Amino acid sequence: MLTAAAIVAGLALLYLGGEMLVRGSVAVAASLGLSPLLIGITLVGFGTSAPELVTSIDAALRGSPGIAIGNVVGSNIANILLILGIAMAIAPIVCTPRVFARDVAAVAVSGFVIVGLAAAGSVGRIAGVVLLAALAAYLALVYFQERLDGTVSAAVHEQSAAELPPAAPSFWLNFLLAAVGVAALVFGAHVLVDGSIELARFLGIPDTIVGLTVVAVGTSLPELAAAISAALRRQGDLVLGNILGSSIFNAFGILGATALISPLDVPPEIFGFDAWVLLATTLLLAVFALTGRCLARSEGVIMVLIYAAYVGYLAAGAVA
Repeated sequence: MLTAAAIVAGLALLYLGGEMLVRGSVAVAASLGLSPLLIGITLVGFGTSAPELVTSIDAALRGSPGIAIGNVVGSNIANILLILGIAMAIAPIVCTPRVFARDVAAVAVSGFVIVGLAAAGSVGRIAGVVLLAALAAYLALVYFQERLDGTVSAAVHEQSAAELPPAAPSFWLNFLLAAVGVAALVFGAHVLVDGSIELARFLGIPDTIVGLTVVAVGTSLPELAAAISAALRRQGDLVLGNILGSSIFNAFGILGATALISPLDVPPEIFGFDAWVLLATTLLLAVFALTGRCLARSEGVIMVLIYAAYVGYLAAGAVA
């Protein structure tokens, strides 16, 4: 009972902390004169992935690589199959290949990178630096390309920043809001990892499974809330843009930062199954987006069912 309460409390703190961090930091950046495009590309994308970041770092520092890596891999699987699937079930999404070709390619590359790291069996500090450098190069490319070209994708990034609800009325209150958000994230991650480790021990299962499921879905709540909100307003570009951005931040930013702080041994079950599931889902998304197909409601339902089958397979394997 206490374990479940710890997990719920940790997830609640992560969600609230992420919201405060994003709203406060975006308001501070806007008051400093940063462009909506830059804010949308960096702060909004990073902010929605902040729960995954602090959770993976906390887990790695406490010797739980299964939770740290499982959180990244599981979050990206959930992003595509569960969150995008739910959004598609709410309203069909029309993919425009020229809008998201670059971002879809980056997500597909991230799938191959994670498979490669899983095959290597570890993610060291050098790999962490390379991943962070790749993310920085990608963000620089996105910013300068979209500032010069004024693409539809740029409008999506600007819209993601503009649609955030107003934060506090002054610069310093917004700064305080962001700082409190960081504190809530750190504390919430610690509580969540505590509860997750205890849950794995209580059930007698590897903590990797808890990381791939409970932690991954829980830390993806900001993306889920944003996707449902955008889908209800029939803003398919915003849904897809947020899912792609979050997946790129998770693979390169979170895994890179975590490995830089605390090198990780990749649990063998990640390479044996989950990394390949992630690669398959990223390639499926790439096919949908780059062929310009309309992502229909029925396909969204199928994606959610596939995710349910994936979780069911993990659960069955854990109790076998």
